Amino acid sequence: MKLGHVLRSTLFVGAVAGIAMATQASAVTWRGWNIHGPGYPNTVAMHDFAKAVTAKTDGRIKATVYDNGVLGDQPDAIEQTRSGALNFANFNMGPMGPIVPMTNVLSLPFLFNGVEQMHHVMDGKIGQEFSDALAKKGLVALSWFDSGARSMYNTKHPITKPSDVKGLKIRVMNNDLYVQMIDAMGGNATPMAFGEVYQALKTGVIDGAENNYPSYDETNHFEVAKYYSTTDHLIIPECLCIAKASWDALSNGDQKIVRQAAIDAAIEQRKLWAQDSTKAKKAVEAGGAKINVIKNLKPFQDAMKPIYTKFFEKNPSLKPLVEQIRATK
Repeated sequence: MKLGHVLRSTLFVGAVAGIAMATQASAVTWRGWNIHGPGYPNTVAMHDFAKAVTAKTDGRIKATVYDNGVLGDQPDAIEQTRSGALNFANFNMGPMGPIVPMTNVLSLPFLFNGVEQMHHVMDGKIGQEFSDALAKKGLVALSWFDSGARSMYNTKHPITKPSDVKGLKIRVMNNDLYVQMIDAMGGNATPMAFGEVYQALKTGVIDGAENNYPSYDETNHFEVAKYYSTTDHLIIPECLCIAKASWDALSNGDQKIVRQAAIDAAIEQRKLWAQDSTKAKKAVEAGGAKINVIKNLKPFQDAMKPIYTKFFEKNPSLKPLVEQIRATK
């Protein structure tokens, strides 16, 4: 081979290697937060989101999800994501109220008339309004996950009417609206970290909690609080959120890739959630849980009227938003 050819070949190989090294050096590592364990619908969807982002950006973003809340509990993770220390996460909107007051609307009891309606609301213009509000606080919601309808369970007896809650110590997420909800039925609301609930139920520190079937099953709460009553009092969407700093650093092309991956993840999560809810209900019943289906929720809905009155007195500007949500089919 002639010397010129050798030099050109060497230069070509060197250039390719240089490009590869530059690409590798410019790759961004993303850390994602997830409170759930392996196999949970949210976990599966989050990992598939991370894989899609990594693959479709050709490795420009290398995304990894850390499960089981190993990077902190949700309040800590929210702050880490807002600061950019974490890049993406799956958050329930319940504890978001103190940071983004507008999201308190989503924590009003019996706001939605069903899970499907919640999907229609959050996938449309109203959902974008919530994402815009979150963005002002350092978070960008790219899609909305399902978390089913939350119901009450306890160690004492079935709940068939609001007065059955009287005197019970019920764990709630850290939001004053949930405290008001339990108080309105005569119960004693006890804000507590999710990971502490099982032991608190077992030792009698609390009498009950409220959550959906998959969480009731996954945490083994059904072992120590066997009375599950379908109050369906809360249908709270969850976000697949990106740190605004991470989002703003993306090119337009990569933003499109990440957004589509988030939408695909939400579609997958909702499908898996529906399947898992049915499976979890059967599992807890087989494990000894006593499911009490409440056919008439109106007494519970009526008990919440003072909460709405108080909420609108403090937040008159949010009343039209609540009306828009309820009018969405």
